[in-house]
Amino acid sequence: MKEILEIVTYSLFAGITVFMGGILSRTFEKFRDYPAYKFITHFAIAFGGGILIAAVAFVLIPKGIKQLSIFPLVLTFISGVLFFCILDNWIHQKGGSFAQMMAMLMDFLPEAIALGGVFAHNIRLGLLLAIYIGMQNLPESFNTYIELKHHNHSSRTSLTILFLLSFTGIIAALMGYFLLRNKPSIIAGLMVFSGGGIIFLMFQDIAPLSKIKNSWIPAIGASIGFLVGIIGGKLFG
Repeated sequence: MKEILEIVTYSLFAGITVFMGGILSRTFEKFRDYPAYKFITHFAIAFGGGILIAAVAFVLIPKGIKQLSIFPLVLTFISGVLFFCILDNWIHQKGGSFAQMMAMLMDFLPEAIALGGVFAHNIRLGLLLAIYIGMQNLPESFNTYIELKHHNHSSRTSLTILFLLSFTGIIAALMGYFLLRNKPSIIAGLMVFSGGGIIFLMFQDIAPLSKIKNSWIPAIGASIGFLVGIIGGKLFG
């Protein structure tokens, strides 16, 4: 019972930053009439993109390389790319785009499942993974709030969505603990599948949104975001 309570606590800590990122983004809305607001939001999109790429490079794909042979590794990655290609195209046809939210969840949920899966074997690694997930969620949810507002959701609705998403990590972590803790290959497959989807969404939707003509700020933001991912991988990997 104590171990389950710890999993819930750590995964809640990792997930609550989804809501905190939305609140932070809501706060910055007060300054949208200032010229700096444009640079701040584009920097945040690029920064979150850098962290997403780092998550793929240092967490999601390395797990797959370690656990899967070459054929299932390639098949799972391509499946992730194709699935989210079809999903993203379908959403665009309906007149919307939720690439930021999909990428955030594809990063958050497989890592939360891994958190629950490794907790039974290595509590310290579970704690460190929770810290890393929480760090990633903050800028990603900052951008997701902007995306939700762009699609005509009110501030209250956008924050409510992010608040509810904060608790999905608990479900994912418990699922990993009870169902997948002795099935590392399945966890690895989920991570590689998500990694493929993130790479697709990054170059299809997220990176183009970060661009500002005649400005180097987004590129710096992406580079710093990737550096944060390197540091996280070094400290918590």
